[in-house]
Amino acid sequence: MTTHAVEAVEAGMPPLSLLEKAAKVLSAFESAGPRLTLTEVVQRSGIRRSSAHRILDQLVQLRWLEREGRDYRLGMGMLELGAMASHHNRLRRAALPHLHALHESTGHLVHLTVLDGSEVVYLERIGGSDDSVVPSRMGGRQPAYCTASGKAILAFGDSGPIEQVIRDGLRPRTPRTLTRPESFRRELAMTRERGVAFDHEEGYRGVFCVAAPLRGAGRAVAAVSVSGHGVHREMERLAPAVRGCARSVWQAMFGPGRQSEKRARPEGSVAGIPQPSMDNMMAWLRFSDWM
Repeated sequence: MTTHAVEAVEAGMPPLSLLEKAAKVLSAFESAGPRLTLTEVVQRSGIRRSSAHRILDQLVQLRWLEREGRDYRLGMGMLELGAMASHHNRLRRAALPHLHALHESTGHLVHLTVLDGSEVVYLERIGGSDDSVVPSRMGGRQPAYCTASGKAILAFGDSGPIEQVIRDGLRPRTPRTLTRPESFRRELAMTRERGVAFDHEEGYRGVFCVAAPLRGAGRAVAAVSVSGHGVHREMERLAPAVRGCARSVWQAMFGPGRQSEKRARPEGSVAGIPQPSMDNMMAWLRFSDWM
């Protein structure tokens, strides 16, 4: 047992886990200058020198820190995580009033999701106790291929994420899950034509969903959806409201654009939203699918 561990036990405290030690090392950079030496990290974190050195090396390998000579500084991995968190928070703040309005007007469960690899991540979930039939939660994940939100984002994106989803496997979740690549690609093509995606009990029995991509004239960065147990009787009727909500969220984030703009736009794009806004954000985040 290390000296720090003995001291912690004698003080009635459990020894720090590796994760807690790594957090203390990273916290050393919070109020410091842009660079710290190993000695400065040890002084600020209280972690033993040998442990701090090992943790710093591991964080450099993860790109969370960078090393130049004897100095360490925050790396691109941390900056990318911070950028994503910042944009997710901005997206959620811009979307919340429109998501609440969509829930009030439809009476159904409303989600805001983004794509992460082959899965969708729920940034927001708005609904009441009657929506407990839908097994979703904020921060939760679902396979993209069997959700309306996932299909909505994939349909209006690059081919790379689509092929990745297919390579990862279209495993059956219910008897109605699309498990054949050709059927899945046809479904995405139909989504591009309609401007919305549907989920007909493909992820869970009895759960139906309609989703619209959040986008301007470029790639989709997120999706807004309405789902529930009885939505299958209203999916076509709900589609315009879901599309309108997605358009309102986009405008809340990037503005309505110039009303006089006459440039041709791809099918399903939102009128009045200039493409450079999307392209600039995508370039800044350095991700083709925003995640």
